[in-house]
Amino acid sequence: MEQLINFIIRPPRAEYNPKNDLLDEEFMLKGKWYQRKDLEVVNSRGDKLQCSHYMPIVRPNGNPLPCVVYCHGNSGCRTEASEAAIILLPSNITVFTLDFSGSGISGGEHVTLGWNEKDDLKAVVNYLRADGNISLIGLWGRSMGAVTSLMYGAEDPSIAGMVLDSPFSDLVDLMMELVDTYKFRLPKFTVS
Repeated sequence: MEQLINFIIRPPRAEYNPKNDLLDEEFMLKGKWYQRKDLEVVNSRGDKLQCSHYMPIVRPNGNPLPCVVYCHGNSGCRTEASEAAIILLPSNITVFTLDFSGSGISGGEHVTLGWNEKDDLKAVVNYLRADGNISLIGLWGRSMGAVTSLMYGAEDPSIAGMVLDSPFSDLVDLMMELVDTYKFRLPKFTVS
């Protein structure tokens, strides 16, 4: 049972090098130049969250642009947002992504499947609003990131929209699936 609990709250951290594994600091898509700005946001627990904001080098008309915050899954990290950036940037939608606490190269020890991650997301949204260069904020989450988006969105009605890819709805079902998928040597009745 301890093995399963540790797998959930301490999944293997995605290891990556921002210089090699994220989109370049400056890159071209469909004839326009974009940039990746790396930064840290501190959550309410004092953990440093490693983040990237993908945006045009020159904002059209100098106006604030909408932003989609990409939220990764349980054992994921901000490298997963590259596809979203490639899709959204040509439509003048910026993409902000983070390593949740306990994930990737951010601080923190544990993953909480959305509970603490919603506070990480709140810190990011507060940062974006204070920055003043964002008009609207949307959320795009996968698995744990989708659940995090739902939990945060329930508290912040100003979120413009959400893309929710594979959110789980029941923790027991999720644990049963992990037992089956990763072949833990654990009787299923201990999970239910």
